[in-house]
Amino acid sequence: MMKKPLYPWMKRMNSSIPRRNLLLAVFAIAACVFLFAAPLSALAQRNGPHERIVEGKVVSKDGDPIGGAVVYLKNSRANGVRTYIADQDGHFRFGELSQDTDYEIWAESNSVRSKSRQISSFDNDSKFYFVLKVNVAKAASLDAPST
Repeated sequence: MMKKPLYPWMKRMNSSIPRRNLLLAVFAIAACVFLFAAPLSALAQRNGPHERIVEGKVVSKDGDPIGGAVVYLKNSRANGVRTYIADQDGHFRFGELSQDTDYEIWAESNSVRSKSRQISSFDNDSKFYFVLKVNVAKAASLDAPST
């Protein structure tokens, strides 16, 4: 005895859909998924975390650049400290900083420290520029005679 299908219309539906059309339908659905997924992933990258860059200049109280000053960048999440030795024009740069971390930055020269500056994780900027002022007396030149 032959079993009757549970739903007789399913037998007719299955026989009326050729396999070729079924494969085309699956391919079309997969193509739509990829077409819609690409813009969504680009949007997520644009709104996702960005790297931050902190740069600036270390100057004396008179505004003269202080080359060789040590600039400190403290990560408040891990309490790690990165350092950078300012170039002869007093410039410094820290890159690849996390967007979701607070930082503290300061400079030192001849054991004199500048005021600390803060970078908040709530700030949406990705580039920061600081002028760190260290109140040191101008260093005596070795070329000039001392008085």
